[in-house]
Amino acid sequence: MNAERDLSPLTPNIVRALTDKMYEKRKVAALEIEKLVREFVAQSNTVQIKHVILILSQEFALSQHPHSRKGGLIGLAACSIALGKDSGQYLRELIEPVLTCFNDADSRLRYYACEALYNIVKVARGSVLPHFNVLFDGLSKLAADPDPNVKSGSELLDRLLKDIVTESNKFDLVSFVPLLRERIYSNNQYARQFIISWILVLESVPDINLLEYLPEILDGLFQILGDNSKEIRKMCEVSLGEFLKEIKKLPESVKFAEMANILVIHCQSSDDLIQLTAMSWIREFLQLAGRVMLPYSSGILTAVLPCLSYDDRKKNIKEVANVCNQTLMKLITPEDDETDDITLLPSVPPEEDSSTHPETDGQGALDATADSSPDNVNVLAPRSSLASIVTLNLDGIVQVLDRHLHEPTTGMMTRICVLKWLYHLYIKTPRKMFRHTDSLFPILLRTLSDESDEVILKDLEVLAEIASSPAGQTDPNNDGSELFSGQSTLCVPPPARGEGARGLESSPSTPTMNSYFHRFMVNLLKRFSSERRLLETRGAFIIRQLSLLLNAENIFHSMADILLREEDLKFASTMVQNLNSILLTSSELFQLRSQLKDLQTPESCDLFCCLYRSWCHSPVATVSLCFLTQNYKHAYHLIQKFGDLEVTVDFLIEVDKLVQLIECPIFTYLRLQLLDVENHPYLIRALYGLLMLLPQSSAFQLLSHRLQCVPNPQLMRSGYSEAAAKTSPTDGSVRIDYDELLQHFEKVQNKHLEVRHQRAGDIMERRLGP
Repeated sequence: MNAERDLSPLTPNIVRALTDKMYEKRKVAALEIEKLVREFVAQSNTVQIKHVILILSQEFALSQHPHSRKGGLIGLAACSIALGKDSGQYLRELIEPVLTCFNDADSRLRYYACEALYNIVKVARGSVLPHFNVLFDGLSKLAADPDPNVKSGSELLDRLLKDIVTESNKFDLVSFVPLLRERIYSNNQYARQFIISWILVLESVPDINLLEYLPEILDGLFQILGDNSKEIRKMCEVSLGEFLKEIKKLPESVKFAEMANILVIHCQSSDDLIQLTAMSWIREFLQLAGRVMLPYSSGILTAVLPCLSYDDRKKNIKEVANVCNQTLMKLITPEDDETDDITLLPSVPPEEDSSTHPETDGQGALDATADSSPDNVNVLAPRSSLASIVTLNLDGIVQVLDRHLHEPTTGMMTRICVLKWLYHLYIKTPRKMFRHTDSLFPILLRTLSDESDEVILKDLEVLAEIASSPAGQTDPNNDGSELFSGQSTLCVPPPARGEGARGLESSPSTPTMNSYFHRFMVNLLKRFSSERRLLETRGAFIIRQLSLLLNAENIFHSMADILLREEDLKFASTMVQNLNSILLTSSELFQLRSQLKDLQTPESCDLFCCLYRSWCHSPVATVSLCFLTQNYKHAYHLIQKFGDLEVTVDFLIEVDKLVQLIECPIFTYLRLQLLDVENHPYLIRALYGLLMLLPQSSAFQLLSHRLQCVPNPQLMRSGYSEAAAKTSPTDGSVRIDYDELLQHFEKVQNKHLEVRHQRAGDIMERRLGP
């Protein structure tokens, strides 16, 4: 710097001292400047004051010479001290050159800039708040400074600025939030620590409502929560905890909707702390905001469902996710089925009405560590608007559920929950859900092959609800044949009042079947046909559970009708044997067995005839059906026909199984009827017929010993009284054409014989070759 330049009112001595490399000389010059400025203040000479500040800024603080810059900084600080309370008028001129020096390559100079700004701010106090953003921006850079002295100096300045903001009520939060939103995404640990410390301070000031701008910074806070530093993670956790406490106190002023997607994103984080914290926030949002969160249901489910299959290593996340899932499920009510996906929520909360929000039966006790129970869900919108429009994105929900069922990596508990959701939606919003049934039906059928019995059971509940819901009825003028093409057009009836009053886990309450029932039966049998292992391992379980969920008579009647037209005779025979075994042995079929036992009504006789025609695919099963229905004479005539059949090992095994069944409790009445030889001679003849079919085996010995217990065997002579023999359980009002049934049996068995001969011929041709 040219010392001869006119820098008045600074004297040449002051100028030389300011540019000296010795700190003590620069300090003396600063004292002289302070004295000079005080005189100008006393004279109210603002022109000279501005001139001095300008000289110190342009000629010194922004000089190319390092010592000059140091002198300029200490000189500006001296000006501020001299100005005292009047420094607020000149803060912009004082602060800007100092902040410029924050970027200097010399760490000593950056430290002096910190020192100078500290003195300027200390004098000005609250007057610096209009310049807070530039101060904050400068400090955020120094917080990450590599020099410890500079960092220490910036911390002193930072504490001073926090004290000023805390004691002031003129902080401009609106203009500060954009800067905070920008800086919060810094990856530097020290910058992050600086940001979090300021957020904590602003949260603690009663006059500053940072909660209103939480959506602007929430994503950044969760980013910081994943920092490698335990101290920073803890600070961020505390900050988020304070925000959550405030949200619980003032839910009416919270912008839940603006933060929902942010939380959904972080609920899927690979960091356990981030995921648990975000999930906890969603839990609180669902309980506080209620139906306001419904538009984000698909996103919430995307985040929550995978967590339900976590093991004990992530037990806390799993428990919170379970609460979120249950709470969200309860927000969907039958009213959502009445409109086209839009619900208007009143701004003024009505009185709590338990009938408006029916409780549903969940999995029992939920998260014991949760702050509140999902049973206390507030389904009211915030009071901040006159009316809030809530959109139930059912398409999005179904898409998420469908995707989780299709993914092979989906955990068992997640699959169970997905099926519970589908069942719940079919109960609460059946009209809208049936628009998705055609797309869901194939995956629901495939899920029957799942490894878990519990998954299969839930899947059956969904399929049973689809098959029995009145909302699944098609056009009455349509015969239902188009259902097999997968292009059916559903006629959606108005929702019935009271639908959806059932709990989450309740079974369908009506045996009324819709057009999907027959489609279900057809596809279930196709599944059994293509997956024989499924039939062997889970077939009985599936049919028994369906008999509980739906009407057992309809199930057996429908399956028998379908099997009657089955082209794969071997599968038809196998399936009949399975159905027969289930009918005779399952406790779930007790009522159906009782109905068939006496054949006293036209309905029971019609069912018997329907079953009989399909049961003809398996001769032994047909005989067992006759035993069940007490058609002993017809059973005897059937057994006589067995002499014309091809007796195979499988055939004898079936006879062996029938003998074992006769000894079971299910046929107690049959064994007792052996005591009444006079009225049941054909029963004894039929059993002797079975005995003659058997080789010398354990089954032969078992049946032989049983028949030896029959009293008065001489009554079996050919001259018994035909009039005394009870040949049919039916009374005079119900007639069954047993001759026609017998002819049908012969016809079916001839088909089986032709198929076996054809198969044997094909095998022989392949062996002989061309």
